[in-house]
Amino acid sequence: MTVPRHRVGIGYDSHRFGPGRPLVLGGIEIPHTAGLIGHSDADAVTHALIDALLGAAGAGDIGQLFPDTDPTWAGADSIGLLREAVKRVHAQGYQPVQADITVIAEAPQLGPHRARMVAALAPVLGLPASAISIKAKTNEGMGWIGRGEGVAVLAVASVEAS
Repeated sequence: MTVPRHRVGIGYDSHRFGPGRPLVLGGIEIPHTAGLIGHSDADAVTHALIDALLGAAGAGDIGQLFPDTDPTWAGADSIGLLREAVKRVHAQGYQPVQADITVIAEAPQLGPHRARMVAALAPVLGLPASAISIKAKTNEGMGWIGRGEGVAVLAVASVEAS
């Protein structure tokens, strides 16, 4: 059976807010009253994107590459993790083509930061900004996201054989 030339992966990540940490999303720091709690910098946008890319290339997932049980990754910059994941995608014989990301959070408003997030992600993926879409949605006050307890992110990425 022939492996498809073009493949698609889906990624998901969520983190809860906590005090004393910066809020990092899409590789940039965003002003907010709290940051996200996690083993690395807890950048849920980049983490979901990593899983989408790895899934598309059939290259595992973020937990296999960067386990939260390994102190090496404590406080890690997720853009660096993305760089390593893209290397893994290349090693599988694929090249990123496109990414579509949806951030679900009640606050902060992400619209003013979207272009900077895209600008931080694009060079790591080797893509023009026009190949990356970041959308922000609220949960209309419902559930843990609606109560402002954290952020969830869905990402879809496509790759093609190099």
